[in-house]
Amino acid sequence: MTAHRDPVIRTSPRPSDINVRGHIFGGWVLSQMDVAGGITASRRAKGSVATVAVEGMTFHCPILVGDIISCYCKISKVGRSSMAIRIEVMANRAGETDEIKVTEGTFVFVALDENGRPREVPAE
Repeated sequence: MTAHRDPVIRTSPRPSDINVRGHIFGGWVLSQMDVAGGITASRRAKGSVATVAVEGMTFHCPILVGDIISCYCKISKVGRSSMAIRIEVMANRAGETDEIKVTEGTFVFVALDENGRPREVPAE
């Protein structure tokens, strides 16, 4: 997914984001994925969206302080009011030239109207 696409977001965790094992909290990476998926879903929905589900999360290897992570998103399904966004998180690690897949999952978003109620996702 990363060879021909730009990341939706690129960021680096801070020392305050580590757990007692020296790895980044899973919740931190989930929040980064939610932001990236929300940006992608909002662009497709042409408006506000809300996260309604997280499916099939896989944590392949830990994220370390000093890693630069990139979130790559792809819309995998569009329903009447919802969208499934496939998200891959890759890390650039100091001393390594290739990105490492650290996490992946599918987030489901629903398009919202001005009252916060589900609305149809417009046709492309």
